[in-house]
Parts: sequence; C-alpha cells; structure tokens
Amino acid sequence: MIHPKQIRTRFAPSPTGMMHIGNLRTALYEFLVARSENGKFILRIEDTDRGRLVEGSVDVIFRTLKDVGLSHDEGPDIGGGFGPYIQSMRKDIYAPYAHQLVKEGKAYYCFCTRERLDSLRNASSDPDISNAGYDRHCRNLTSSDIQTRIDSCEPFVIRQKMPLSGHTTFTDAVFGEITVDNNELEDQILLKSDGFPTYNFANVIDDHLMDITHVVRGSEYLSSTPKYNLLYEAFGWEIPEYVHLPLIMGRNEDGSVSKLSKRHGATGFDDLVRDGYLKEAIINYIALLGWCPADNTEIMSVRDMISKFRISGISKSPAVFDYDKLRWFNSEYIKALPHEDFCEMIRNYLESVNTSGALNTSMIAELIQTRISQLTEVPEMISFFRDLPEYSTDLFEHKKMKTTQQLSLLHLQEILPSLESLNDWSLTSIHDFLISYALKKEIKNGQIMWPIRTALSGQPSSPGGAVELMHILGKSESVRRIEKAIILLDNTITE
Repeated sequence: MIHPKQIRTRFAPSPTGMMHIGNLRTALYEFLVARSENGKFILRIEDTDRGRLVEGSVDVIFRTLKDVGLSHDEGPDIGGGFGPYIQSMRKDIYAPYAHQLVKEGKAYYCFCTRERLDSLRNASSDPDISNAGYDRHCRNLTSSDIQTRIDSCEPFVIRQKMPLSGHTTFTDAVFGEITVDNNELEDQILLKSDGFPTYNFANVIDDHLMDITHVVRGSEYLSSTPKYNLLYEAFGWEIPEYVHLPLIMGRNEDGSVSKLSKRHGATGFDDLVRDGYLKEAIINYIALLGWCPADNTEIMSVRDMISKFRISGISKSPAVFDYDKLRWFNSEYIKALPHEDFCEMIRNYLESVNTSGALNTSMIAELIQTRISQLTEVPEMISFFRDLPEYSTDLFEHKKMKTTQQLSLLHLQEILPSLESLNDWSLTSIHDFLISYALKKEIKNGQIMWPIRTALSGQPSSPGGAVELMHILGKSESVRRIEKAIILLDNTITE
C-alpha cells in the first residue's frame, strides 16, 4: 500500500474518564510507529459522544502523555496544519460529506424513531428471529416522501448503504488478510440527528483530512474495519494501513484469563501511580504487552523503544497483564533511581516517621530502596521507626539463628549495660561492639543480632539489621526499646 513519504499516526481518545492501560498502550504504539520511521504523531480529541464526556478528562489525557514521554507533533494545545484537533470544533466539516454520499446514492436519510429502533434491538435478542437488527426500513424511500419528512422537520440520521452481497477483504499488518461477508454489515449511521458524526464516520473523515497513514488500534475494532474501508471506497480515498493490537487480558483467580478489568486490579494509569508504580516502569511494561524487540530487551526507556520498535514485532496473541511482572519492573526502576531522587520521592513518608527530627532519613531510604517493589510499601515498612508496634515475643525465636526467648532475654540483659556506656554510636563502633560480644560469649553473631533487631523493630523482618537500626534510632531510643523487650520477655517466660 502506497502512503505519503512521511508516516503519520494519531492517538484519538474520547475524554470519558481515566487513561486506561489499553488506551495508553495504543498511544504508545502509535507514537512508536511514527517515531521509529521519523514520522509525525498527532493527538486528536474525539468528543462527539456528548453523553459520555467527563469533565477534566482532556487534562488527564494531556498530563498522562506528558508524564510518560509521549510528545505529540500536532494537537489541540500546539496546533498544526490540519486542525482543529477537537472533533466537536470540526462539527461543520462532517455533514457535507454525509450529504455528498446521499446525493451519490451511497447513503440515505433514516427517519426511524427511537421506539422503533428499540423494538428492533429487542427482537435481535430473540434467538428465534434471525438477521435481526436495523431492517433498512428507510433505505428505499421515495424522493417525495423524503422531502415531505424533511420539510416537516422530522428528525433523521444518515445511514450508509452497505452492499447486500459479496464480501469485503482487508489486510492488517498484524493479523494478515481478513474477509467479512457484507451481509453481516448493518447500514451504519454516519450522521446523528443532533448533527454530530458517529465515531466511525468522524474517524474516516478526520484520518483522511489529516493525512493519517497508519491506523493503530485494539483488535476489538477488527470487525468494524470493513465499515471504514467501505467509506474510504465510497469517497474514492486511499485506505490507510491498519495495525490492530492484541487484546490485553487479566488472570482470574481460577487461572483462566478474561479481558482486563478492575476485578483483576488497577487498570488505569493514575490508579497504578497511586498504587506506587513509577511512570517509567508502567510505560516500559505496557510496551511489552503484545510487542517484543528483536533482541528481547526488557528494561527500556522510551528512546530505547523508538530505536528497537518494528511493527513486525507485534504479536497476534492476547497479552496477559501480569501484576507480579509489573512489580518486578517497578523494583528494578526503583533500585536504579539516584539516591537523592528516591529520597525526594518518598520525602513525605520519611517525614512522617521523623517527627523528632533526629532520625537519619537518608539512611532509612538507603535501606529500603532495594527492598521494595511499590512505593506504597514504604509507610508500613518504616512505621516502626516512629512507633514501636505491639509484638509477640515469639519473634525472638529463630531456628536458623538458633535463638530462643530464654537466650534472647539472657543476651539482652547482659549487653544492655555495656550499650548504655558505649560513647561512639557510629555504624563501625556499633558493629564492632556487637561482634566482640558474640566472640566473647562464643556465640554466633545472629544470636545477638537477631534479638536486638527484633527488640528495635517489633517486626518479623525489617529494612536493615541490628547495627543499622541502632544507628538510625540513636542510643537513647535503642536502649529504651531493648529495655521494653527485656520486660516483655521476662513477663512471658515467668508466666
């Protein structure tokens, strides 16, 4: 198929709420199709379905694309030579094209009422009625009847005359050649009674007028592609290249898969960010939902994706959104963050535990940066620095460390006086002190490290061991917590 020299793709979302993962993947692939071939990526807002518009959604679209690094070359905010880029501002463009098709005998006025259409839809759900749906009731109205109805201001839509026999074939860059019987195609509405175009009609007109060469969208639109092509053919326009993307599925509790929905987990970009995922990790993972670079690279920046992207790498098979895999991606991105950036990213969390201002929050951040997969894990992981939780003395028992409650009590009681007299509270001094105690008592290091770590955190696991926690908490707080542990152990053992 011959296209203009420069590839032009468009992301044309409807402002109906959040940026869904599927929509974001479509935007990304359209961006990559264009950028990988030095083409243009266009943003167009499709707001002709007025009943579904959600206030603020356009801002969500702009912000999300900016956050993940998908810069557009033309759009409502920056203009371009093919505007306006908001469909509602293009309303007057579509009607002449629809009326042109009527004049050429390729479309017709339909005056069917909502009640009649509802009755047809109800009939379509009856298994005993075949070929139900719109029955082309107005397709062969006489010219005089049509004029009489128009003169009496009777509401109408404009429908395309679909072929009643034969078939329509098109080639998709991912799914190959696809053929659909024309008798399966209903006479689609082009122009609604309010003067606004339908989604399909507006898409075709706008894509043609904006010189779009590649239409990238989800495979759920495969069945409607013949409708698009029949419109292109009716106007005598060049048909763009289609790139249909595989479905994104979610894994159900029983192991089966179904189309990704909220029951599987967060499905919106903003929801994932609120769940503690980094924007760079999200877009990286989404890129691999149906596409794989030739060298099987996993961790990639958007710039890396541009250099590696090929349409031939897109798979036909549905992609399963694996939240565990996303967490792995996220943990890798968190580990790779410069320490200062990570500290700033979790600054509010760090400040919430450092109410006294005495804690070394930089060290806390350093301890947890390699231990988390989501930012939302941070508050619970570090909360013990602020408030020692209530805990069971069972935590002092550890088979691998060979510690028991009795041994823990003994060692904590013995080491406490020396800790209280330790003047140098540096990491090196604390470490050397605890190691020398283990050597003197001829015990394994873990038999003193574990009880102290448990006493300081009150948790089965913690970021950092005894040495790090003692250093961060400081001498006074460390002694206080160890004293509390001694009392708890003593009370439990003597009961």
